[in-house]
Amino acid sequence: MSHDDRHSADEIDSDREPNVFGDPLKPCSVSPETGYLRDGNCRHIPRDPGRHEICAVMSQEFLEYSRRQGNDLITPRPELEFPGLHPGDRWCVCVPRWLEAEAAGFAPPVVLAGTAEAVLGEVSMNMLREYAHDSDD
Repeated sequence: MSHDDRHSADEIDSDREPNVFGDPLKPCSVSPETGYLRDGNCRHIPRDPGRHEICAVMSQEFLEYSRRQGNDLITPRPELEFPGLHPGDRWCVCVPRWLEAEAAGFAPPVVLAGTAEAVLGEVSMNMLREYAHDSDD
């Protein structure tokens, strides 16, 4: 499936997709490309069962925790065009994994402007603010 085949017109409207502040969603990362659509945005996509909606700044602790849970984000996978992540990289994290990591004490910082408003149904704004990345741009 090509990159463009993954997109449908109703899923790509970054001007209208709100972040947790109700403002237009800001890109999370284009290097490495992240998000369910690999367009750099942590969008709410109804057909995304993982809910890649939280823009997080990777920490070594979270990367190691995720690997222990069976989701290795550290090892490069060239066949999937995945470079492997390092501390400081931004990545769209699945809502359930972020909540699991938070309960275990390993939640990474969150870039609020790049986090989809839809997460507020699962994660309170107060909790997100507790984990807000210092440089939220």
